[in-house]
Amino acid sequence: MGQRKLTFIDTLLDQIDSGLRTTFATAPTPNRPSPANAMDEPELNEEQRQHALGLMRVNHAGEICAQALYQGQALTAKLPEVGDKMRESAEEEIDHLAWCEQRIEELGGKTSALNPAWYAMSFALGAGAGLISDKLSLGFVAATEHQVCSHLEKHLEQLPEEDDKSRLIVAQMLKDEAHHAESALAAGGHKFPKPVESLMTLVSSAMTKSSYKI
Repeated sequence: MGQRKLTFIDTLLDQIDSGLRTTFATAPTPNRPSPANAMDEPELNEEQRQHALGLMRVNHAGEICAQALYQGQALTAKLPEVGDKMRESAEEEIDHLAWCEQRIEELGGKTSALNPAWYAMSFALGAGAGLISDKLSLGFVAATEHQVCSHLEKHLEQLPEEDDKSRLIVAQMLKDEAHHAESALAAGGHKFPKPVESLMTLVSSAMTKSSYKI
């Protein structure tokens, strides 16, 4: 017998399951080991530890948003190849999710309690962009990744110099995210105007400030 073709409802239920696992379960095993695995744990005072923990919690929340964004866009993509591209990007982001979660545990902390809210919001934004057009959807990915890169660059400046483990993770994430942004534009993504990017920066800042503490 041939394999049954999945309906929209089947796909939607699969996305709901993916969302629950992303926000409440332990991150899947990454395809690549953390770049910090070979590094010894640095000696940090309590202030440095708490600051590094807050920044890595923000980075983890950002990866939760990335998973939701890509899954939402994959659900509503018009062209199959665009949906496949979104799923591929989501798989690559799993590495970042797992690395951040591991580092947060090493620093003695927990991931953000607000992650379910960030996932739901990002999924809705991704699905909405996909419903409008694939070009807009890809452009939204590029603009989002540019925002992420900006945050990661700031985090590299703000992380304690002694915390080589966190810095290595953030540096590799920055390299990967920049590549994702370039790929989305190369695939035909619409380049967002500056006013839209500024609005996205305001929303991103709200997520950053709250996830740093909660």
